[in-house]
Amino acid sequence: MNTRQFQGTKEYVASEQLLAAVNVAIALQKPLLIKGEPGTGKTMLAEAVAKSLGKKLIIWNIKSTTKAQDGLYMYDTIQRLYDGQFGENDVHDISQYIKLGKLGEAFDSEEQVILLIDEIDKADLEFPNDLLWELDQMEFYIHETKRTVKAKQRPIVIITSNAEKELPDAFLRRCIFHYIDFPDKALMEEIVRVHFPNVDDELLKNAMDVFYEIRSFRDIRKKPSTSELIDWINALQIGGIPVEKIKKELPFIGVVVKKDEDMETARRGNY
Repeated sequence: MNTRQFQGTKEYVASEQLLAAVNVAIALQKPLLIKGEPGTGKTMLAEAVAKSLGKKLIIWNIKSTTKAQDGLYMYDTIQRLYDGQFGENDVHDISQYIKLGKLGEAFDSEEQVILLIDEIDKADLEFPNDLLWELDQMEFYIHETKRTVKAKQRPIVIITSNAEKELPDAFLRRCIFHYIDFPDKALMEEIVRVHFPNVDDELLKNAMDVFYEIRSFRDIRKKPSTSELIDWINALQIGGIPVEKIKKELPFIGVVVKKDEDMETARRGNY
């Protein structure tokens, strides 16, 4: 069992509740399911845990077409057929045509790794259930070679979701769950200062006032995220924008607001 504690990193500012959730998941050897709106640092969490604990990070990016089998292994029948006709390889050795997926890589690693299953809710509804056995038992069977791949070191599994779909109850029961709340102004200031330690206090205050005001509008269609605030502050600094113009003119506001309707809403706002 991993006895090291995740304490965050200089680049990743985490709340006490998030730190506790990560460490509980590690201690209990259960997957950590992270939810939160886009831009709250779900994917970056796995990178921070890997860096903090000095472990390799394996990322399995989930798409709408992804199947659970893709994460286990793939059998390249096309290459075997080609080699049988034109190649010099021994096509009877099927193992050379077996390629491990991201979950397979994590299981087969000699060292414990961090496995990020990113945006699990993009796949179909059966995808999480199809992984229950593998995540519980930390093994899977390759039928073509009659080999069982069992985790040499149980990986630390972090799963992210944007809450686009409800996940099955059976899957949820096997996870430690944490919802990352959007940062309040105090935590957001801490996050921004990690990126820009010397940012002007008034520039930061004015930019954050506008940013949180836009997020508060009820009819805003796409709420701006942390990364967009950071980009906007960077643009304001590079552009040398006077502080007093930030609220009056909303310079470079297209860095923050990405929809036509939201742009109109932002410009109508009373700052």
